[in-house]
Amino acid sequence: MNPAAVELGSFFPQPPESVWRALTEPELMGRWLLRPAGFAASVGTCFRFTIPDSSIDEILCEVLAARPYQQLTYSWAYPQAEYPARWVVDWTLQPQGRGTRLLLTQTGFDIEDRRQKMARNATERGWKRLVLPRLGQVIPC
Repeated sequence: MNPAAVELGSFFPQPPESVWRALTEPELMGRWLLRPAGFAASVGTCFRFTIPDSSIDEILCEVLAARPYQQLTYSWAYPQAEYPARWVVDWTLQPQGRGTRLLLTQTGFDIEDRRQKMARNATERGWKRLVLPRLGQVIPC
């Protein structure tokens, strides 16, 4: 494991095709993560997430890899933050029995920097306690 990355694995009882839909359909994404504007699961697509009632009002992203039912990777940048940051979020799907093993990896943290280390730890808690459980609730059967 890379201490500078967030690496989380989850199992979902639905097949990879259903998990892929939750990761890539804007209406479903808005229910578990944030509603994207301009998203398409196609390499090179630039899109953004807006965050209502936040001082960081948008996240700028670009799709870096998109292999249906296998992998989705995008950049994740807060350009207006007091301390701008850029990460890469990678979702890897693997069939497991009748379900899917999903690996989330978020990289780009500089853990030598105190703020970045705190951001990495807070991000891991957020993915684990809030976001991944919500994802599990919206994956279509």
